[in-house]
Amino acid sequence: MKGTIKILVASMSGTAEMVADEVASKLENLGWNSAVLRMEDISPVNVTAGVYLICTSTYGTGEVPDNGKALYDRLKASNTDLNGVLYGVIGLGDSVYNNTFCFGGKHFDELFLALGATRVGSVLQHDRRSGEYPEDVALEWLTPWLELLAQEDKECMAS
Repeated sequence: MKGTIKILVASMSGTAEMVADEVASKLENLGWNSAVLRMEDISPVNVTAGVYLICTSTYGTGEVPDNGKALYDRLKASNTDLNGVLYGVIGLGDSVYNNTFCFGGKHFDELFLALGATRVGSVLQHDRRSGEYPEDVALEWLTPWLELLAQEDKECMAS
């Protein structure tokens, strides 16, 4: 069995949770352990060295969803050291709101980088207007992301 990937989820309508569940299922099929964790159940002290996938929608005028806001605010205020954290971001949005498209994911990405975490690969930004199901796009993105994760993990182990 490979390592564990913790999937941190923030969602208003449940779409990000559905995507996270599909990703977790795929990870398990590929031999990874995974845990889908709702952000409202997580404290900054629980975000320790390891591998994380942040799966979040965007709400209102580019905000983090309500159930992810407390974790976001507490991480930001606590200045938690995320050195040793490898992460990826699956951001969900609607390009009709072009000024704030996928900002939920962007906010977490910027915060994790500022706190010393290492992003693996690029941020996935799914556009609701694309006509593609977000879980299908996320699963397609996942395999190359895992390959990059393996490379990054080797580099971390060597340093």
